[in-house]
Amino acid sequence: MAWIDRRIPAAASLELRQKRIFILPTQQGMAFIAALFLMLLAAINYQNSLAYGLTFLLGSVFLLTILHTYRNLAGLRLTAHGSATAFVDEPVRFQIRLDGQRPHQAIAIGWQPNDMLYTDVEVGESADIDLFLTPGQRGWLKPGRVRVESRFPLGLMVAWSWLDLDQRALIYPKPLAGDLPLSVGSEADKHEGARSQGAGVDDFLGLKPYQAGDSRRRLDWKAYSRGQGLLVRNFATLTGSDLWLDFTLLDGDVEMRLSRLCHWVLACSANQQSFGLRLPNITLPPAAGEAHREAALRALALYGAAR
Repeated sequence: MAWIDRRIPAAASLELRQKRIFILPTQQGMAFIAALFLMLLAAINYQNSLAYGLTFLLGSVFLLTILHTYRNLAGLRLTAHGSATAFVDEPVRFQIRLDGQRPHQAIAIGWQPNDMLYTDVEVGESADIDLFLTPGQRGWLKPGRVRVESRFPLGLMVAWSWLDLDQRALIYPKPLAGDLPLSVGSEADKHEGARSQGAGVDDFLGLKPYQAGDSRRRLDWKAYSRGQGLLVRNFATLTGSDLWLDFTLLDGDVEMRLSRLCHWVLACSANQQSFGLRLPNITLPPAAGEAHREAALRALALYGAAR
């Protein structure tokens, strides 16, 4: 909505002021207004001073409710905290901090009006709210505007705002176990390294059932001709040499390949194994450690997208 983007631009921290707050009667508020109108008609019809007094008293309460509902939201500051990462189909957390110069009671916050979290904000204190979304695809996830509202004190009015706290999360491909898309450095062919079980290109270990995404280059067609089904040759790899996780050595569509690479990035990192990553648009030289792991996952997450 372009008009709200102009009225409330995106920012990592926003304070709710007059032009950022909208206020309307709730369903209960509309019923209260209708009841006041009927009471006023009855007072006029019967010229009953007690009915007039009660109508005006309740009308004053309604006007005060408008003021208190607005003031409960005004002055509240919302600040985005931290940058999140997650894998596809796993909940990603967005943290928002609320603070103000006066008490704010029963503040509701959430992505949708029917799915809100409630908190109180005391003077000189802050309240941290964790909101979650489940991403369906890799890349940058922007949750959009968050709704913050107040119906305090009587629930007759609702004051709300839609705020874009300029949050985003980097979503990695969903890890998918399978054949290791491995090539070994040229120097490794000249000597023996430490061996570990895997799906590489060195010593033959045996056969395993074919899984979607396994390299067809490793299919054992002789076993298939004997009626044993689709089997894939399993090898031992040289862990003493440079390992390269190569996008082009995998079959399947782009997302499946990236998911298999993601699995092996995590596996190699967990074993503190140095590895390199080859994608059509980027090459990461062999390395190990947390920084290299994050760089590889980031490359997989943003493959084919503007950075």
